[in-house]
Amino acid sequence: MKIGVVGSNRGIGLSLVGQLVRFRHQVYAFCRNASEELRSVRPKNIIENFDVTNQAAMRVSLSSLGSVKLDWLTHVAGLLRPVTFSSFNKSSVFEQFKVNAVGPSLTVQVFLPYLAQSSKIGILTSKLGSIKQNASGGSDGYRMSKSALNMAGKSMSGELHPKGIALFLLHPGFVMTDMTGFRGNIDQSDSATHLSK
Repeated sequence: MKIGVVGSNRGIGLSLVGQLVRFRHQVYAFCRNASEELRSVRPKNIIENFDVTNQAAMRVSLSSLGSVKLDWLTHVAGLLRPVTFSSFNKSSVFEQFKVNAVGPSLTVQVFLPYLAQSSKIGILTSKLGSIKQNASGGSDGYRMSKSALNMAGKSMSGELHPKGIALFLLHPGFVMTDMTGFRGNIDQSDSATHLSK
């Protein structure tokens, strides 16, 4: 299969690319800047300068795909900043909304011409976006942005279904990555394994 991974230069995205390459899929890795680790797993193509908040730049990057049609698109890119109610910072919250909630919608829009019939889209969310499960507070900007993403994903799913495109919101688990300060109860490889099934 031809699979695109957005946010592929580190963390879960990098692990996912590595596993998919080992499964002999043709993987197109999208990122702002490619890491040496990403280059070492040798995806089919690495597309840099990919900013999920800038549709014009994304369209330029995607033009390098030519006539390629992806069977799967996985959106992993995200941002977490330590913002709580007592340390509320408007610019940090807006930045997280821009990347985590608005970015995936912009990304899916620009990818539509590059998706095969009956393709699938997976967008990483988080259970921190659940209102019901928020018993502790904290990470306010991240929680708020993921709640908004969940609503956006549900809306996109409804619009894309008649076109034969299935969209899924995927919770990767509490994963030990740079983003979480390497705290968590699952490592990146295990998370990638579950996501790729």
